[in-house]
Amino acid sequence: MLPYVIAILLFILLILIHEFGHFIAAKLLGVRVNEFAIGMGPKLIKWGKGETKYSVNAFPIGGYCAMEGEDEESHDDRAFCNKKPWRRFLIVIMGATFNLILGLVLVAITLIPEKRFTTTTVDVFHENAVSSGYGLQEGDEIIAVDGRKIFTTYDLSYAFSNIDDGAIDITVKRDGKKVELDDVKFKSEEIEGINYLTVDFYVEGKEKTFTSFIGHTFDTAISNCAVVYRSLIDLITGRYGISAISGPVGVTAAIGSVAKQSLFDLIPVMALITINLGLFNLLPLPALDGGRLVFILFEMIFKRPVPQKYEAIVHAVGMALLLLLMAVITFKNIWTLIAG
Repeated sequence: MLPYVIAILLFILLILIHEFGHFIAAKLLGVRVNEFAIGMGPKLIKWGKGETKYSVNAFPIGGYCAMEGEDEESHDDRAFCNKKPWRRFLIVIMGATFNLILGLVLVAITLIPEKRFTTTTVDVFHENAVSSGYGLQEGDEIIAVDGRKIFTTYDLSYAFSNIDDGAIDITVKRDGKKVELDDVKFKSEEIEGINYLTVDFYVEGKEKTFTSFIGHTFDTAISNCAVVYRSLIDLITGRYGISAISGPVGVTAAIGSVAKQSLFDLIPVMALITINLGLFNLLPLPALDGGRLVFILFEMIFKRPVPQKYEAIVHAVGMALLLLLMAVITFKNIWTLIAG
């Protein structure tokens, strides 16, 4: 059970970091915080004698930083609703910002043991490589696959997944010039219902220096960000089905499985999850931080706010739909675990 206990604690940590971003920004910008909670549902532990109450709740599937006047009108000068739009904007965006900063730090930690860094430049082809017969050459730096930018080998791994015909369009930099290679063929194999192309070449390494360490850290973090948004687009366009989505139960199970192998291997997984959490919250959807930012931006542009009662209704409906989606995904994850 220890790996799954660790998984739950790490999942709670990511939520804590997100809510702490809202909390510290609210405190610094003069907004009254009524309650700071980790988890949802009945309170297990609660404390605090000042204006802010703190609690740990029964279900580790979320958390909240409840500010005065956040979802209702208030006459308190320190209420969220009575602060200038730029202050509210910073408070709302800081949750996701803290997740992204944590992701960057975790990525840096994973790269510390590395002696050399991989690149996206083709070094040597495998014996009987298929792609070499379709125009790909040693020394080519792969910069895009099917029109999507490539930053790291992590991007290559994702770009080479779910390709039905085994052929992709590749953009490379060759002798300082961009070269378009159409319908480059690779061998493929199916794993758990997803077709993966077999990378039939080795990539060049890059010496580890302070400069390359910083650059590779940011490239890897950007790569993680890109994969999150590409995954969302692929879900919307039908490239992947709902079976590819995981909720808290599925994520915890995945973290637990990795924890059984190596605690250090958890770090890149946690980096991807915290980046995922941060970017997902910035989507312009009701009930998410991104949805709240849309209303604040509207006010900043048009110099008048949307009536708070209407904004509250939009967020309430959005939250109900989000909870319904979470319930469906959680049921799917539990069923998969039982069936497996």
